[in-house]
Formats: sequence, C-alpha cells, structure tokens
Amino acid sequence: MRMFGAVVRALREARGGSRDDFGAYVGYSASQVAMVERGERMPSARFVARAGEFLGARAAVEAAAAHLERSPHPSWFGEYVEREAEAVGLCVYDTHLVNGLVQTEGYARAVLNARFPVLEEEAIERRLEARLSRQVLLNRVPSISLSFVVEEWVLRRPMGGSAVLKGQLKRLLEVGRRRNVSIQVMPTSYEGHAGVDGPMTLLETPERQLLAYLETQGNGRIIDDRDEVSVLHTRYGMIRTQALTPGDSAELIEQMAGEL
Repeated sequence: MRMFGAVVRALREARGGSRDDFGAYVGYSASQVAMVERGERMPSARFVARAGEFLGARAAVEAAAAHLERSPHPSWFGEYVEREAEAVGLCVYDTHLVNGLVQTEGYARAVLNARFPVLEEEAIERRLEARLSRQVLLNRVPSISLSFVVEEWVLRRPMGGSAVLKGQLKRLLEVGRRRNVSIQVMPTSYEGHAGVDGPMTLLETPERQLLAYLETQGNGRIIDDRDEVSVLHTRYGMIRTQALTPGDSAELIEQMAGEL
C-alpha cells in the first residue's frame, strides 16, 4: 500500500492539487486521502478509478494498484473495516456472536469453522488474522470510545466448547475494565426491548460525522442518511438504558464463567 500511496501523492503534488480537492473528487476526506498516501488505508476500487481520472494518469495509477494486496475481508465488509479503523467512537449491539473486536483467537476460530458453506483452511487463517488485527483499535492512542451491548444468550452459547467460551468471558471482563470501554448485557429475562429489529453498529468519524452499519447474511451496508442514523442512535440509547449496567453485567459474566 505504501508504494501505491507514494505514487498517488507524487502525482497529486505534481498536478498541484490539494488533498481537499482530490478527496472531494474521489469521495474521501482529506484525512482519508492522507491515510492512503501514507499506506495506512486500502483504497477502494472507486478511489483507484477516480484518482486516475483526477490525476490524468490512469495507466500509472492502475499499474500501482495492481501491486496492492487486497483485503482478506469479504468485499461487502471492506468499507466498514476502513471506517472502523479511523473511528473516534463506536457503539455496538450484538445479537448472535461476541463482537469481533473483543473475540479471543479460540472463539474467532470456532466462529469461522462454523461458517457454511465451509471455508477452506487457508481462508480461515486469512480471515482469522484479519479479524484479530482489527483489535489494535483497543490500544490506539488517543483512545477510542467503545460501547458494547450483547444479548445474554450469546454469552451462553458454547461456541468452540466450554473452555473456549470461558476464555471468551474472561476476555470480556478484561476489556470491560478499560476506562474507554463499556460492556453491557441485555438479559434474556427482559420481556421486550428496543433491540427487536436486530444488531447495529454506530460510528463517529474524525470529522464528527455519525454513521451506522447494518449487516444481514452475506451483506452489509453503511448508512449516512442523517434521519436514519438519528433513529438508530436514539434506539441504541434506549437499548443501553434497558440493558444491565456495566457493573451488573460484569457480575453476570463472572458468574457465567464460574459455571463453566
């Protein structure tokens, strides 16, 4: 990615274009352009095509792009991963699995092994490495604000077996002690709550734009419509209110781990 970024930067500077102007044309912010130019962000196919047009050097840009190592993530998930990596705030409601950002290696491997159609071993290893690499976000400086709400039944499903689940529960307790992280459990005993429409992820960008990400089987989409995002933020706020407090959640998770 560094080579591609260096080529784009050299062409942009030779043309005399600013990152703001260039970014407006390719659909990236100036900070996102800077990340591409430093080799810190994988450019999308649209970025490559639009960059070639803006810079008047389509052949050179495409030649540089040919050397890019593509993401091991599914194509529909790639844009979200990019957004996640640069987010300053993240709120997540999970209903099926523990979130990838806080999965242990054993739990993540069990999830990938459970996929159907079955993944080849090489694909499992690639995706496992990619999933765990996203967790650098937890140690980023300055720190990101993270809020997780997870359904209780997710934490009771023995994904990978009892030992793997116990390790995952202990991992949640460890991460939940961080000052920038909140982990809450939505108890199964709750008769009805605002999360009945399913999982969601809410992001805040460095430019303070609020986005949402919704995922279905084999597909996902980022939402930037203000009205839609506003509804989801309001819904997430209610979900947090209805879930156990972080302290009570930690006690429940510790109890579940002790039962294994």
